[in-house]
Amino acid sequence: MQLDALTLTNFKNISQAQLIFSPKINCLLGNNGMGKSNLLDAIYMLSFCKSFSGAPDSMIIHSQEDFAIAKGHYTRRNIAEELTLGLKRGKRKTLKRGSKEYLKLSAHIGTFPLVMAAPQDIDLIRGAGEERRRWMDMVISQSDPHYLDALIRYNNALEQRNKLLRDSVVDHNLYAAVECVMDMAAAAIYSKRAKWTDRLSAIFHRLYSAIAGTDENVSLRYISTLDSTKGSLLPLLDSARRHDEIVRHTSVGPHRDDIEMLLDTMPMRRIGSQGQCKTFTVALRMAQYEFLHQATGLRPLLLLDDIFDKLDASRVESIMNLVTSDEFGQIFITDTDRSHLHSIVSRASGGDHRMWTVSNGTFTPEH
Repeated sequence: MQLDALTLTNFKNISQAQLIFSPKINCLLGNNGMGKSNLLDAIYMLSFCKSFSGAPDSMIIHSQEDFAIAKGHYTRRNIAEELTLGLKRGKRKTLKRGSKEYLKLSAHIGTFPLVMAAPQDIDLIRGAGEERRRWMDMVISQSDPHYLDALIRYNNALEQRNKLLRDSVVDHNLYAAVECVMDMAAAAIYSKRAKWTDRLSAIFHRLYSAIAGTDENVSLRYISTLDSTKGSLLPLLDSARRHDEIVRHTSVGPHRDDIEMLLDTMPMRRIGSQGQCKTFTVALRMAQYEFLHQATGLRPLLLLDDIFDKLDASRVESIMNLVTSDEFGQIFITDTDRSHLHSIVSRASGGDHRMWTVSNGTFTPEH
């Protein structure tokens, strides 16, 4: 799969832009705050219908404008496709595939797979469990629509149970109806998360070693409140009921799961250096890419936003060797350092690349 062209109107600091891309390597060069990451975010939103940064839709629209549009022309499974994302102040955002608008944006997730690595990835290691759950859900949902369906059903039922608790409802039948839905969805979520973590961990360990060039032992471990019941949520809800009535929210379930990220059996967030943490997150994203390629049969778009900072020369070299190999498809890279981008371009087989200088939301092609 590849993105052939992109048109943006009023997207963050980009008033108007039209870019035609190389099927292999696309480089965006410029100082911080010029619009490089904004362009990558537009590509991200065409796959996920939301910003990578978590910014609300109102902040995506260029200041003093009422709307924003991102239109992408793709080649997917050898078929030309067009996606159009529309944002308008005070209105629900829309996404069209060709001329047909999605009734549910969730139906689009996974159709145009994408992996993005960015400085914010450090939150996967040092942030709260919510960050890792969001990442886990995003990756699995791209490869398994049944998982996304179970996740939506679980979250809707969880909100209903929490409302019953907040309202001090005591009707057992109401709780039973909601908890039955939660239990069935939780079992599916737990099983798929456990299998995914095992599969990703093997890929991740290999890629971390390739980038780090050391024998450091890294691993991922799925931690769930459902471990003790082998995926059954009802016994946990029963035992936690009195506590939940007091605190007025649900204290057990997949929404409390986490992934331990370990270096030599110790938490990476405690003992990892800046370089080790950066290597860890880059390897996670590369593993995510390989997993999605295997699971979907498509090569995801790979977006690398300023990933070389805090890495020594040997690790930068290893990443360059990886991303320019035949294992990866179309790549979009941003950096403030021209030497990094020229080095990547010089390694690319066939020399197929395009490069732009970015300044104040304007993209000037280099020849």
